Amino acid sequence: MTATLVPAAPQDIAELRQLYFEVYGNAYPVALGSDPAEMHRLITDPHCHWLTARRSGTGELAGSAVVQTDRGNRVGKLVGLAVHPRHRQHGLAGRLTAAVTADALATGALDSIHTTVRMVTQAPQRVVARNGYRPLGLLPNAAEVSGCETLALFACYADGVLDRRAPVAAVPRALVALLEAAEDSIGIPYDAVRPLGPGEPESSAAHHAKSAHRTADRTPIEVITAPGFVRRRFGEVFPDPAGAYVPLRTPNTVLTPPDGAFEIYADLDPAAGSCALVAVHPCLSAATGALDSLTAALGRAGADYVEALLPLSDTAGLHAFLSSGFVPSAAYPAMRRIGDRFHDHVVLSRTDRQIDFRTTAVSTPLQPYLSAYLTAWTSTYLPRHEVDR
Repeated sequence: MTATLVPAAPQDIAELRQLYFEVYGNAYPVALGSDPAEMHRLITDPHCHWLTARRSGTGELAGSAVVQTDRGNRVGKLVGLAVHPRHRQHGLAGRLTAAVTADALATGALDSIHTTVRMVTQAPQRVVARNGYRPLGLLPNAAEVSGCETLALFACYADGVLDRRAPVAAVPRALVALLEAAEDSIGIPYDAVRPLGPGEPESSAAHHAKSAHRTADRTPIEVITAPGFVRRRFGEVFPDPAGAYVPLRTPNTVLTPPDGAFEIYADLDPAAGSCALVAVHPCLSAATGALDSLTAALGRAGADYVEALLPLSDTAGLHAFLSSGFVPSAAYPAMRRIGDRFHDHVVLSRTDRQIDFRTTAVSTPLQPYLSAYLTAWTSTYLPRHEVDR
């Protein structure tokens, strides 16, 4: 089968919705495949790259792929990759991935593009890997699609980005296995990073965070789910388009104690059973003592999976999340540009549902990350005498 790749147009929305239904049924958790208003917004956004594949001769819609962009943070995300079941086995997914990624990077406005892929088979992992995306880790129980699923995180980079990474001298010991996996899988050097043990000077801030966590772990949390209000408030609090928040996440929920000591902005998706923490006002340290209360509140709101993206250099913040049951899940080298250097980040996740990897198809490049996650999860949730056996 031959196909022509063309940009999506507003008149394609009905066909695109049908395509995503044919591929995913009613289980697709992303608005760009089901919400006509969101689809129209993205198609008409000059900074969004949306390609469709149409069968030559008939014009039948055969596939779709999108790269959304956060130009302030110079980060993109590949989403919505879908090929109609009748047109698979022809390399169309790879063509769409290669073309939409190249279009987005060619603008010079992005330093990296990341994507999450399902792991029900190894095919999606191979598609992105063959087109320049590097495996960065696993997100266990991250989405409710056809049941509770684990996703894999991948990213590709503009030329020269990985050569300008800012060094990190030391990290909490719990992150060592993840960084070793990044070395094994994609060759990112972390051999000079020193693991922090208890009592070392660099970890004094972390111990303070742990102490705050122990004394304030029952902070009452109010959950405000008013998307319009939350977006307006977020824009007021974080006016800088290159601000210190998670790119390509639009918060729809704010969590705050009754006294308003802090505001945590989150992208909550009860249908997918997941939540991403986007930003904290006035600063992360203001909320680290309430992380257990936060995850409990999010669980009551329908999120069994919570993730946070933190700088690898934020020792105190990392220790606070680790002490609240978050597990290192994925690395994101060179995620954020500050000046002329790029700073590594790490994804920490917490899930309250049983993790079952028996039906997860883990390709060879992701195997080190699975081992690293199991090591970190074991040290977090099993008693020490069980680990030492």
